[in-house]
Amino acid sequence: MPRIRPEFTKSPYFVDEPGNWHLKPGAPIDLQVELENYLNSLGDNDEPGTINGIHINYP
Repeated sequence: MPRIRPEFTKSPYFVDEPGNWHLKPGAPIDLQVELENYLNSLGDNDEPGTINGIHINYP
């Protein structure tokens, strides 16, 4: 299943350095918030017995 590319990655302010995603100076605040929220969400751990937070019934 293809993953949806976040909107901030399509911005001219976005810098896609491997392991160092960041925005160029002067990026709009909403773009900064979107990137920060995305990067913070990568650190979310899923609970045991789930796939991406979706509970799976196991016999």
